[in-house]
Amino acid sequence: MIEIAPLGGADRADWETLARGYKAFYRTEHPDARYDETWRLLLADERIHGLGARLDGRLVGIAHYLFHAQTWTADACYLQDLFTAETARGRGVATALIEEVADAARARGAAKFYWMTKADNQVARALYDRIARFKGFIRYDYPL
Repeated sequence: MIEIAPLGGADRADWETLARGYKAFYRTEHPDARYDETWRLLLADERIHGLGARLDGRLVGIAHYLFHAQTWTADACYLQDLFTAETARGRGVATALIEEVADAARARGAAKFYWMTKADNQVARALYDRIARFKGFIRYDYPL
């Protein structure tokens, strides 16, 4: 059975292993201080929120999400990071995390809940195509 709960202080080491796995998947590097700051923000549970998924008491998945204003509707919920340990994939962990974030979005009265992934992330997209709708948007990043 998958247990979903907010991340807590005792999760730090396992969270960092999963967070680094997520960042490695997307070929993104951060200094150790960035992991420390992100962890602090997750525990504060104000600007960003974090959930952990456990199988047999072990942290095997994480989700980071936030709420933001929109121009024309109520706030939106953005699922920024979602990662499942390789050994736990295919067991419903990602789906359970997504459903829990959706519940948080509903409870907050969010008008929408969305996320992004890379076009070539076929494994994730197979799941997302089953549980959500692709609306055709393409993301551009302007260098700052």
